[in-house]
Amino acid sequence: MSWFEIIGALAAICMVFGYLPQAITTIRTRRTDGIAMPTFLLMGFGSIFFVIQGFLSDPVNLPLIITNLITGTCSAIVFGIKIYNDHFRDKK
Repeated sequence: MSWFEIIGALAAICMVFGYLPQAITTIRTRRTDGIAMPTFLLMGFGSIFFVIQGFLSDPVNLPLIITNLITGTCSAIVFGIKIYNDHFRDKK
């Protein structure tokens, strides 16, 4: 493995393990009061753009795609729970 690949692998690990604790906590507790909606929305879009970049790379960059599919999914879940809590829970 080259230094370039090692740094990329470390970045992928940090990204996934950076998102997972928030996603797991949010799924378990359903509490989103302390979560900034613009942050997770922009992070989700960033993940989508990195997936696109991974597919457009020559050769296709699978680690970039997989990492950002995981982080994008985590962002989407947290964002969905946040939307539900902010807009639907209070109306009941």
